[in-house]
Amino acid sequence: MPNKLMDPIGKLMGLRYKSHPWHGVEIGSKAPELLTCYIEMVPTDTVKYEVDKESGYLRIDRPQKYSNVVPALYGFIPQTYSAKQVADFCNEKTGRTDIIGDGDPVDICVLTEKEIAHGDILVRARPIGGFRMIDSNEADDKIVAVLNNDAFYSSFNDISELPELVIDRLKHYFLTYKDLPGKQIDVEISHVYGREEAYEVINRSVEDYHNKFQNLESFLRDV
Repeated sequence: MPNKLMDPIGKLMGLRYKSHPWHGVEIGSKAPELLTCYIEMVPTDTVKYEVDKESGYLRIDRPQKYSNVVPALYGFIPQTYSAKQVADFCNEKTGRTDIIGDGDPVDICVLTEKEIAHGDILVRARPIGGFRMIDSNEADDKIVAVLNNDAFYSSFNDISELPELVIDRLKHYFLTYKDLPGKQIDVEISHVYGREEAYEVINRSVEDYHNKFQNLESFLRDV
């Protein structure tokens, strides 16, 4: 799955400037089976980091109010976008008709036995499933992946093979990490799905991305 934005102007710009992690990083030619992912947070972080969508720099989103920490590497899949195609799939699977995309790149958590010291890094990961998370009426899928060639987690090929405790920890984090005192959060995980559905979500999010940013592609191609 080649990155049109990086050919050829983006590659030349990348020699001088840091590539934007959402728009300027290649997802990888073997996607969706093997992805290049951008990691914003690691389990030792005590504040929530998030990429600033305009500049591409990592910024502090908010301090963690409670003791829960992300139990895996956490970030997003470059050149993906949650819009109509992703929302249609979520509506189909839930039987609803009111769900829309959340307008962000698709989130991913990457399991590894290694202790990674900080975020703002790229990793190669294999999706094995995901959580169909719905925030109010917005599709906010969380893809679950394993670090490619990880000594322990690389043996898992589908989320159904993971220990139940690992899945419970991930679900608990995603259902509570937006909690704020005095604020009602309407978040649910309707399904835990396997590898093939994760591939479908990723492929649809890539299509949504190209539909959203096709003018950017045209601009770079014509420069």
